[in-house]
Amino acid sequence: MRSEILVTDNPGTAAEEVILRGLVAFNEAKAPGADFRPLAVLVKGETGAVLGGLAGWTAWRWLYVRLFWLPETLRGRGLGREVLARAEREALARGCHAAWLDSFAFQAPGFYQRCGYSVFGVLDDYPPGHRRFFLRKTLG
Repeated sequence: MRSEILVTDNPGTAAEEVILRGLVAFNEAKAPGADFRPLAVLVKGETGAVLGGLAGWTAWRWLYVRLFWLPETLRGRGLGREVLARAEREALARGCHAAWLDSFAFQAPGFYQRCGYSVFGVLDDYPPGHRRFFLRKTLG
């Protein structure tokens, strides 16, 4: 079978779907029972518009926090801690035993540590001059 290798910065959704489907099928064959489910905790304003929140998923009995952001005006009042706690409670209800996430040094690794997360890995100089932290927490 002849193949071609193409380097691009615009693969398109169809190409990404081929890769994703193949990877998911491979993973399921090796580690079945992922029970992948998206999870979001949204903070809405008076008009119902989303102001910020948390997005991630649960799989293999773990919560992964992929995105978490609140505007400056909502920080420092315990709202972030409550959003994270609600995600963790939902993860527990889904049968998860732990959570993990990553955070750049200029983001919020200290916040996560105050919420019970511990660092299990660090990527130095990513982005240049900074560090990326990988954190985990046992739930329950």
